[in-house]
Amino acid sequence: MRSTDRQTLLKSVVMVISIMVFSTTTVMAAEFVSVVKDRVNLRSGPTTQNEVLFQLPAGYPLKVLSRKGKWLKVSDFENDKGWVFSSLVSKTPYVIVKVKECNARSGPGTSYKKIGTFAREVILKKIGRKGEWLKVAHPELTGWVHSKLVWP
Repeated sequence: MRSTDRQTLLKSVVMVISIMVFSTTTVMAAEFVSVVKDRVNLRSGPTTQNEVLFQLPAGYPLKVLSRKGKWLKVSDFENDKGWVFSSLVSKTPYVIVKVKECNARSGPGTSYKKIGTFAREVILKKIGRKGEWLKVAHPELTGWVHSKLVWP
């Protein structure tokens, strides 16, 4: 095989591998949704005849695991799993506090003033991001929290 043929073959192989890696990375990106109203049923299966496992509050964030018709199989920040009807969730980004307590700050960093705290399982609307910090809103307080303290 000539040197130019080998180079062309090598370039083709590298391009195919790059496309495969990029495609795999894109497919692996998680999809998150949030509950649109209070008392949405999380069910054991994808029908209204299935058992209600929990009732979820408005804004509760969920990770989409799979789909079946108009139903979504989801998991939450504690990895509880169940099914919700797709019209009862939206793409509006919410997060939930996953630690006992987290500080809310006036800006994106520990050098900014602490303006309050959020307790575990408080649901916050995500309204911005700067690096590892999220700007969040709650009816009583808007501030910045570190992304490692909330889910997703």
